[in-house]
Amino acid sequence: MPKNKRPVPRKSNNVREPDTAAQAKELADLALEIAEREDAPGFDADDEREEALTAAVRKAVRKKRDAVLYEAIELARYTDPLACRLLRGRIEEEAATWRFKREDGPEYEIDAFLVPLFVRSTGGLVAQESFRDEEAFAALATSFQAAGLDSKGAKVVLIQHAYDLAEVDHIAYSTLHEMLREAAASLLEKKLQPAPTIEASIRGWTGEPVAPDETAMELRFLLGFSLKRADDPFYRVPKDEAGSDAYFARRLERYRDWTVDVAPLVRRCLALDPERLSVDFLYQDLFYGAKEQGVAELSLLGLLSEVRRTLAAKELEPDQVHAAVAPLDMGEHIVLRANLYALDGGLPWGSVEKAVDLAADLGAEVDDLCDALLSIGLEGVSVATGFSQDGHAEGAEPYQPA
Repeated sequence: MPKNKRPVPRKSNNVREPDTAAQAKELADLALEIAEREDAPGFDADDEREEALTAAVRKAVRKKRDAVLYEAIELARYTDPLACRLLRGRIEEEAATWRFKREDGPEYEIDAFLVPLFVRSTGGLVAQESFRDEEAFAALATSFQAAGLDSKGAKVVLIQHAYDLAEVDHIAYSTLHEMLREAAASLLEKKLQPAPTIEASIRGWTGEPVAPDETAMELRFLLGFSLKRADDPFYRVPKDEAGSDAYFARRLERYRDWTVDVAPLVRRCLALDPERLSVDFLYQDLFYGAKEQGVAELSLLGLLSEVRRTLAAKELEPDQVHAAVAPLDMGEHIVLRANLYALDGGLPWGSVEKAVDLAADLGAEVDDLCDALLSIGLEGVSVATGFSQDGHAEGAEPYQPA
């Protein structure tokens, strides 16, 4: 009796994906190759590697492989600062923008943007009071196009919520991209579409409550989505440097005018008694760029508060103090230390520190800290290469603001 033949196993159509570590390393290696070419003399753009990196990042974002993306950034952070900045920038851009076509229609682009706000108040913000003024919110939502910040042909939607930093931090790359898709569907369809990811992003504010008579300064973000045709000339940035600079300078001027006009609306959206609030705006940007602005400004404001407390404890005016700033390598991160000195020299009688990401542009971080210290009226600031054991600045040169 013939034996039954074992059936030939079918080939699976499911191609096994590389593991998280392998995919992350591939992204980090691609970014490093591009960064090394940019550092080389006579650098020419490597379009093939650029396209490969963009395609790999886009695939990871759309397949919701956030673990791959975050691990790739960590690998690049400890490998090469430029590679890390390049990779992170590419990931953030792919997460916050989406180009697509619908059937035989035109190509569209939708972006997620944030407007960072610093809100000063007596008693702090109260979640139950926010966005109760529907008229103010409606006027705020339509103000972006009226002020020339978006094209007349675009469609802009503003989320009726002021996000705190914890809520913004909780939005992963793939989550933001899914929010883009939900917003696009609602903006293009005639009837409102479900947006569960956007709804879930509103998690509620965290942080310690503020006493009714206490002064508070809180960071909040307005989140919006801008949908436009990909070929809309309003968003076309000139390719030459002078034209590009002029384009962004005009937009910055319009934005400043807009902040003046809408500040009363924002206060009405955030509190039942808007007069107890004051609002300072940072620049509107794509989601991650604006978030980074807010975090950096929050860190600097905290550091300056510490300097002011130190001055008050010593009963000194700012113009009686000179600061020296130097980077210190702490192994897994860098610290910028500012030592504070009396004008007649001697040992420092105080210091403040600011942690800096290994992948950050160190020169820009030093400039930001020096500018911030000068903004509170210090007599002057020097940039040093380091500090001796007793705190004297080594290799110090006077800082010259740009």
